[in-house]
Amino acid sequence: IPDWNDLVYRGHWREALEVLHSTNNFPEFTGRICPAPCEASCTLNFNDSPVTIKDIECAIIDKGWTEGWVTPQIAAHRTGKWVAIVGSGPAGLACAQQLARAGHRVVVFEKSDRIGGLLRYGIPDFKLENAQIDRRLAQMQAEGVEFRPNCHVGADDLPARQLLAEFDAVVLAGGAEQPRDLPVPGHELTGIHYAMDFLTQQNRRVVGQTISAEEEILATDKQVIVIGGGDTGSDCVGTSVRQGARSVTQLEIMPKPPARENKLLTWPNWPLKLRTSSSHEEGCDRDWAVATQAFIGEHGRVSAIRIIRLEWQTINGRQTMVEVPDSAFEIKADLVLLAMGFVHPVQQGMLEELGVALDERGNVRAGTSDYQTSLNKVFTAGDMRRGQSLVVWAIREGRQCAHAVDEFLMGHSELPV
Repeated sequence: IPDWNDLVYRGHWREALEVLHSTNNFPEFTGRICPAPCEASCTLNFNDSPVTIKDIECAIIDKGWTEGWVTPQIAAHRTGKWVAIVGSGPAGLACAQQLARAGHRVVVFEKSDRIGGLLRYGIPDFKLENAQIDRRLAQMQAEGVEFRPNCHVGADDLPARQLLAEFDAVVLAGGAEQPRDLPVPGHELTGIHYAMDFLTQQNRRVVGQTISAEEEILATDKQVIVIGGGDTGSDCVGTSVRQGARSVTQLEIMPKPPARENKLLTWPNWPLKLRTSSSHEEGCDRDWAVATQAFIGEHGRVSAIRIIRLEWQTINGRQTMVEVPDSAFEIKADLVLLAMGFVHPVQQGMLEELGVALDERGNVRAGTSDYQTSLNKVFTAGDMRRGQSLVVWAIREGRQCAHAVDEFLMGHSELPV
């Protein structure tokens, strides 16, 4: 980061782009959707505002595309080795691009109808436009990467074991897609949905796809409750506002953070402080330190949510959030979106069929030196290995996994990580 910052300061934009790309395949993604913990660690942030690293990163890559500096890097020689990558999110795409540049034949399998994974269907278009994804995919195709959408590895028509027979190496990069559930009374009511189902539908609408009336999840003229205070919850808020919700309320189980951090205590680490996104600024109510007790319904459809306030108490020497007596209350709701994060990869299907070992959290077990799973020639990277995380970590792991796969296939690797 200091290197390309300095190059921009001196007006050497093309050299800055080369340095940026040397560790990050997709700066147009990280510059737009990463929360930028690097800015919190900036030395200037200790007693002033930090360097706006995300803005500089976006400026570099956007100028690179405008000037025509971002071009395919086609391998001079082909190795004859075939690599299958399951999943087309940031980890899978980064791994695919690196391996293609090393001369391997790379095929990316994606269960959805369009390539991009979380980038395509999990991030709202108002944060990351489809055009940003499409032009990078075009570059990768020119470099020799083959994309196969509508291919659900582990389903009946494409057994996972088939890839082991057809490819020299297989990389599992399917992300951590199992959402955290909220098993309270009334959970079965109509009108309660996982956040990712809601966001995916909206992204499909943006590109002109039709959603059937039976499956449609819309916030239009509804009282929306978003449960979960993270980025996904914020995305649900912004999307609900754009769909014309009557009201939007976001609930968070943790207490309200302080408006400003104590930098003497937090710097250079990521500080706990109140964060207000552009979606919040567009209009919503926010409430903290509350837990859902039950969903209330009428005629099989959710009509309200009963929540209770929480507070910190010391129990057996440990700080614990407990319910405040007589503090329960109800909020009207026509649509409830569960945005409480993801617990681990989906284990039914591909992972069960392959029988790869899982860690104590339910993620695919693999080290960070070889990214090798418990199966020979099967690797994993990104959220499928580490659990839900940031896009910058997914890209990093995809690059490191590519290096490990290249070394496995060729005996050594010159790929940068």
